[in-house]
Amino acid sequence: MLSLPPQDPAHWLLALALNAGLIALAQRAPVLTRSGWVHAGILGTILWGTLGWRGWLAVVLYLALGSLVTRLGLHEKQQRGLAEARGGRRGPENVWGSALVGALLAMLAARAPLSWNGPLLVAFAASFSAKLADTCGSEIGKRWGRHTLLITSLRPVPAGTEGAVSLEGTAASLVGGLLMALVMLALGLIPGPSTWLLVGAVALLATLAESVIGATLQRRWSWLSNELVNGVQTLVAALLALAALGLRGG
Repeated sequence: MLSLPPQDPAHWLLALALNAGLIALAQRAPVLTRSGWVHAGILGTILWGTLGWRGWLAVVLYLALGSLVTRLGLHEKQQRGLAEARGGRRGPENVWGSALVGALLAMLAARAPLSWNGPLLVAFAASFSAKLADTCGSEIGKRWGRHTLLITSLRPVPAGTEGAVSLEGTAASLVGGLLMALVMLALGLIPGPSTWLLVGAVALLATLAESVIGATLQRRWSWLSNELVNGVQTLVAALLALAALGLRGG
């Protein structure tokens, strides 16, 4: 089981100082907007403070992998009007849409009884694995998906339609979820191959659920933004992971 860092003021001051320094060095990278970097620094401080360097590094790698996937075929997606706004740079709303559930789980793990740490960390891993699965599926599907179908009716729709899926995008989602779960496994945040497979499977299921939400509720309710849907997706992944752990007995 991962040993969490001591929750004392000195540790949190170190977390704040390290993240402030790293953000100052990294903010020229074309990954986040200026305000996005500030919020990433807040997120990084929370993660280092609660889970230590392993939890922090896992999310840094998630951000790097997600940004890399977003830039695949960027020129083609821009020409077709399917690219992310701001040249793929993410803002505060993207940071917290992707990471709020994970940050809350990290804070719970730091304060919860020792016996809860394992399940909460698996839920943490599932939330970020689901988000990378979603990013991979969306970005690969928009660029290389040959037959794009609405998930609820399976009728053909244009690439980029809310709730659209393709074989290529779904395969990319599976790979992305398993890859992020592998990062979590390598860093010691989740135990063993069986949990790795569980987290990867949950990530794919949550991504498909997100497509259903996009095809139904998001098309009907204008206030249901992509960032809110992302937050719901990560929450679904975390809850599915906890339910699966309960069914298999921990």
